[in-house]
Amino acid sequence: MIPSRVRNPVKRFFADERGTSAIEYGLIAAGIFVAITAIVFEFGGTLTSNYQAVNDSIK
Repeated sequence: MIPSRVRNPVKRFFADERGTSAIEYGLIAAGIFVAITAIVFEFGGTLTSNYQAVNDSIK
């Protein structure tokens, strides 16, 4: 059996939700970062070649 002096702080720790929103915002920011990174790597080469084609046609 776990003594109450150990059990009560543990229960309070798991019931505390003050940092929950900060963690959620961090996860949302990480998801947005991953999405932007994937888009840049996926379309970066295409955009570079299109830019080069436009640049060559202007000259």
